[in-house]
Amino acid sequence: MTLKQLEAFVKIANNRSFTLAAKELFITQPTVSAYINNLEEELGVRLFDRTTKEVQLSDEGDRIYLYAKEILELADKIQNSFSMDEDNKVRQVVISTSSIPGQFLVPEILSAFKKKFPDVDFRVRETDSAGVVEDITNHMADIGIAGTEINSNKCNFIPFYDDELILVTENSEKYRKIKERETNLNWIKNEDFIMRESGSGTRKEAIKLLESQGISQDELKVSATFGKTVTVINSVINGLGIAMMSRLAVSGELERGELLEFKISKEGGYRKLYLVTEKKNRLSDGCRDLMGVIAKLYKISIKEI
Repeated sequence: MTLKQLEAFVKIANNRSFTLAAKELFITQPTVSAYINNLEEELGVRLFDRTTKEVQLSDEGDRIYLYAKEILELADKIQNSFSMDEDNKVRQVVISTSSIPGQFLVPEILSAFKKKFPDVDFRVRETDSAGVVEDITNHMADIGIAGTEINSNKCNFIPFYDDELILVTENSEKYRKIKERETNLNWIKNEDFIMRESGSGTRKEAIKLLESQGISQDELKVSATFGKTVTVINSVINGLGIAMMSRLAVSGELERGELLEFKISKEGGYRKLYLVTEKKNRLSDGCRDLMGVIAKLYKISIKEI
């Protein structure tokens, strides 16, 4: 067993791809495959389940991943202790994020972090909230940011941001009149409704907020379901239907008058955005530093640091 084999194994696990792992390691894909074949033969196990779409860790590979990652981190520490001062070593943090915080908060967070810790590199994986939990539990990411709390006994969910969800419609005479006369949201039962995909935190929290106002999901006329936030926004602007959206995602369209907003209630409707960590896995120094920056940026206390 060699460090090169373990490095190839971890790169494939992180990228879910032999091709991307080879590119990051600056070697050929056949060489990466040879490393894994030799490692599998030596260990007597199959490390990956290969499909036509992606590569996933097998149960045996999942067990080995954390050990391999720790070995590589220890090897880096040994090398860094002789090649450079501890304060100058390069670290990497892999972040898995759902779409809303990924598009509208992560750039601000990383900008603030880089000013304080310029030696840390980042790789960001964008998915939905369910995908964030999957990435964390499958060791594909070091830390996650999700738009809802997923039922999981393997993850910690640490609230750090209050995100307002609002109902948006096209800016037409019809909806301007509705905005003037209606005092509740019961009228939306007669409208075509656009939803995010099933794993979306925005979708889950929107349904909860509507239910708090006496409107169940079954009463909605769902006309379309999309995976991308921008697709939902453009569909509403073009009159395909109405939707529940994060204010973060539509602030520009509201300012330009392309959309109308309807508050969920007089006080507004809010959902928490969460930092996601694995319960059994000790956070790296880079992750702890990142959480410290987030705590300061959004003026919260994170006891888990």
